Amino acid sequence: MSGGVPDPATLAAYELTTAQDVFALRRTGQSAAAALGMDRQDQVRVATALSELGRDRLGCAGLTVSFALPAGREPVLSVVFAWTGGTKPAPDLEPAARLLHRVRHEPAAPGGRIVAEHPLPASWADGADARRGVREALSRHASPTLADDLRSQTRDLITALEETRAQREEMRRLNEELEETNRGVLALYTELSQELEETNSGVVALHAELEEKSARLRETSEAKTRFWRNISHELRTPVNAVVALTRLLLAPGSAPLTDEQRRQLSLIDASGQSLLSLVGDLLDVAKAEAGQLEISAAPTDLRALLAQLGAVMRGTGAPGVALLMPEPVSFPLAVTDEALLTRILRNLLSNALKFTEQGEVRLEFRVDPPWMAFTVTDTGVGIPEDELARVFEEFYQVRGPLQRVHRGTGLGLPYARTLTELLGGTLRLSSTPGAGTRVEVELPFVPAPLPSAPAPETAP
Repeated sequence: MSGGVPDPATLAAYELTTAQDVFALRRTGQSAAAALGMDRQDQVRVATALSELGRDRLGCAGLTVSFALPAGREPVLSVVFAWTGGTKPAPDLEPAARLLHRVRHEPAAPGGRIVAEHPLPASWADGADARRGVREALSRHASPTLADDLRSQTRDLITALEETRAQREEMRRLNEELEETNRGVLALYTELSQELEETNSGVVALHAELEEKSARLRETSEAKTRFWRNISHELRTPVNAVVALTRLLLAPGSAPLTDEQRRQLSLIDASGQSLLSLVGDLLDVAKAEAGQLEISAAPTDLRALLAQLGAVMRGTGAPGVALLMPEPVSFPLAVTDEALLTRILRNLLSNALKFTEQGEVRLEFRVDPPWMAFTVTDTGVGIPEDELARVFEEFYQVRGPLQRVHRGTGLGLPYARTLTELLGGTLRLSSTPGAGTRVEVELPFVPAPLPSAPAPETAP
C-alpha cells in the first residue's frame, strides 16, 4: 500500500492493489480513529467498514483511498475510495452503512467514488499538531500479512466480546435493581392503598358525624327561633298593657298626680317603650332567621325618612354630643322597604349615640348606582380589634366603662346586619379604640319612577 498526499486538506492517501493493502487499511483506519480520540467501539466500526469497502472495490483500476478532515459545520473523518475503471458491479454499501454515520456512492465515468464519513468526538480539538499526530498514525503500519490481519481481527473480536459481556453483566445488574425497585414500588402501593382505604373509612365516619351535628344545629336553631317568637308574643301583650295604662294615668283628664308620681310614671312609660321595642326586635330577628320576614318594597322619600329619623334621635345622646344629619338637598326617591331601612339606621344611630360621650355622631348618604350607601361615624370609645369579630354575635356586648351605664341586649348590630342582608346589601364596620367607629351600609339603589303629571282638563 503506497501512500501520497494529493492536497493540503488530505491527511494521507494510499493505493489499493492487493489483499495485503486491504489488511493494512483496516489497521490504518483503526489507528486514525484512535488518534482522533474515538472510543474503542467507534475504532472497530471504522476499521471494519473501511475493510469491507476496500475488499468490495479491490480489483478496480486505479483504486485509491484517502483520509481527510474537511472543513465544514460538522467535524467528520472523511475516507474517499476512488477508481478510474473496472468491470465490477455497483458497490455494496449496506455493511459499511450499518457501521458508519454516512456512506454514499458518487458514480463518475469511467470510474466512481465512495465517500464514507463518521463524526469526530467532542473532545477533538483541530490544529496543526493534532493533524500531525493523525498523519503519523496513518503512516505507522507496514503492509501486514494475512496472518497478521487475522490476528488483529481476532483481538478486535475478543475485545468486542469482552465489552459485550461487560454490557450484558451491567444489564443483568440493572434488571435486578429494577426488579427490586418494582417490588418496593408494589409494596409502597399496597401500603398506600391500605392507608387510603382507612382514610376513606374515617372520612365517611366523619361525614356521618358532621351530618348528625348539622341536623342537631338545625333543630337547635329552629327551637331558638320558636322560643323567641313565642316569648315575643307572650311579652308583647303585658308590655302593651303596661304602656297603655301608664299613658292613661299621665293623660290630662286623669286624676291629679304629684310631681313624684308623674316622674315615676314617666320612667315606667319609657321603660315600657324600650321593652316593647326590644320585643319587636326579637320578633323580627326570629322571623328573619326563619325566612318569614317579608320585604315590602315601595317608593320611599329618603329626605323625609332621614328628617324624621333625625328628629326622633336628636336629644337621645349625651349633652355634649352633636347628631349631624345629611343636608336634604335633592335626595332621590328609591324603591326599598322604608320600615326595615328605618330600623337599620335607628339601631346604628342609637348604638353610636349610646357609646359617644363627647364629639359628634354623623350620618352621611351617597348614591353610586347601582348602590346607595349610608355611613354612620362617631367619636366614641371605639371597639378593640380583638372584639371586632364578635360584635355581630347575638347578645354579645363589648366590655367597658360605658357598658355599665348603658346596658343593652347586644342585638343592635346583629339585627342591623340581618336586615341589611335581607334587603340585599352589606354592612361593614371598622373601629379604633379611643377614636371612634365607622359603620357603612350599602344597599341596592332602585330609583322610583317619577309621578306622572295629571292630564289637562278639557272644556265641556
